[in-house]
Amino acid sequence: MTKPPAAPHGNTPHEDYLRLDRQLCFSLNAASRAFGAVYRTLLKDLGLTYPQYLVMLALWEHTELPVKRLGELLRLDSGTLSPLLKRLETAGLVHRERNAHDERSVLVRLTPAGTELREEAALVPVRIAAATGFDAQDAADLRTLLERLTLALDGAALDGTPPCD
Repeated sequence: MTKPPAAPHGNTPHEDYLRLDRQLCFSLNAASRAFGAVYRTLLKDLGLTYPQYLVMLALWEHTELPVKRLGELLRLDSGTLSPLLKRLETAGLVHRERNAHDERSVLVRLTPAGTELREEAALVPVRIAAATGFDAQDAADLRTLLERLTLALDGAALDGTPPCD
């Protein structure tokens, strides 16, 4: 078990650690909301929401995926993913069908229109990168830290958050 570091300036940990500006989760949430605002602007012309864009990214990379695997990749449950897929199918970007080899599995694949949209979306990551002000190394370093954080938090969620001494 690890102890939290001593609080600066003689404050008790209770006073210091409960400050909003010390909350990592708040900083991540604020960054996520700021990302969302930029993505909303960039994706508007594509007719996609950010979650729909994530689905399309996965399908542009893999062409066809079972719904279960798509949910795993995007960290979305079926209750969230199914309406997204329905809207994308209504828009003519994806097609869903039962797997001929396993009736329990539904495959999602791009339509020709979904494939064509990839070209229009190609500048989105470039514009997002420019909006961050990060160079390639900063972005790679942040991604690495966030991946480490995600793994650690996933482990804590499975094991139960360890208590502090």
